[in-house]
Parts: sequence; C-alpha cells; structure tokens
Amino acid sequence: MNGRGAGKARTALPARVIEVGAEPLDRPVRDSLGGRPFLDPGQEWPVCFCGERPALFFQLDVPADMGPFGGDHLLLFHCRAHHEASDAECAGGRLVPRYRDAPQSHCPGPFWRVLLQRQAELPAAEPEPAVCALPLTLRPFDDVPSPRGIGAQLFKLGGTPSWAQDPEYCTCACGADLEFLCQVPEGMEFAVRPGLPEQPCSVGADTYGMFLGNEVCLMACPAHCDPAAVWPVNQN
Repeated sequence: MNGRGAGKARTALPARVIEVGAEPLDRPVRDSLGGRPFLDPGQEWPVCFCGERPALFFQLDVPADMGPFGGDHLLLFHCRAHHEASDAECAGGRLVPRYRDAPQSHCPGPFWRVLLQRQAELPAAEPEPAVCALPLTLRPFDDVPSPRGIGAQLFKLGGTPSWAQDPEYCTCACGADLEFLCQVPEGMEFAVRPGLPEQPCSVGADTYGMFLGNEVCLMACPAHCDPAAVWPVNQN
C-alpha cells in the first residue's frame, strides 16, 4: 500500500450519502442493511475461515454514473465471531495473488467477504438471520475535500475517502490500481435481532460492528478481475 494520490486537488466529486431507514423491511430490497442478499447465479453465501456463515451487513446498487462500478451490486459480509482489523499482504507494492483469501495477522484466513456482483437479479432464498433488515436510501451530494484532501466523514458511496490517517492506495494483484468505492464511518454499529450471541469487542449486546470499529474504505478493482477483488482499508 502507498500514499498515491495524497496531493490531489480539492475537486468536488459526485457521491451518494447512504441513509439508513427506521422501518424494518418485510420484503427483499436491493439497498438494505441485512435482508436477502442479491447474488450472481452460482455465487453462494460466503463462509468465514472458522466455518461460520458471516452476516450480511449491507448491500446496495451502485448508480450507473459512478465510474467503472456503475451498475454493480455491492455486498459486505462480516463474521460475528471474528471482530478484527484487516491486514493487507503486499509484495513489491502490490497485493499478493488471491489477497482476499490470504491469512491475516490474527487469523488464518479472512473473516469477511466484499462482493461486486454484475448479474444479481434475484434475492437469495434465505434472509440474513442476525442483522436487522432496514432500508437504505442513496442521496446525491458533492463531496468537497478539505484543505488536507479529506472527504466527508459519512457512510457514503463515491467521493473522496475521509482518511483517518495517511491515504492508503492499493494495487490489485492483477496490476490495476484499486479505486475508492465506499466508506463506512468509524464506530458504526448494526442492530441485531434479540437473543443472538454477542459479538466479541462489540459496543453492545444488541449490535454488531465490523473491523473493530475502524473506519473502512472499500477499494475495488476497476478491471473486475474477481467478484471479490475489493480490499477493506481500516484506519482509526
């Protein structure tokens, strides 16, 4: 990983703020926390290295005007039982082959899966059992970076990352420079259904978090070399 792009001009970039609704969903929708995931034909629900099926934290359709990812369906799954920060495996400034399956410093494999699906037309038969299903609304705004090149600190799609530390730009194993796609703000918690096992290191018994509550910047491969060619950069 490197600091490529740290000196970019303060140019407003088109973005979408992602707003979470309050009314629980009683039907499958494409933009949601939890719910029934929309997956490509043949794409199965991911599995954590521990064998547990990770929770669907959110999914959404990327608007058509958002560069190489326009029209994709983005999904983020994260294991309840493993609440760690991601740890990039790099060789010569490039993420190692199959980095999305590489061991982590605290785990023998990844505990998450981020997918960009291009033929996700139908919802899965089973809903996400833990994360409460709530609707998401995407609202356009111009993301104007600060004098330090920092974008808005929001749950958002597109725009400029609000780096908590130095900018981290990755090169995919295929050779393409990963591009910023989505940001989950630091400390964001997701409501879960009553009676479920608590998540280690989570804020409360009725919520799950991801990546130890770090700010998460999803950097995706514009070449679409693999549906899971998305790297979650963690900062705090």
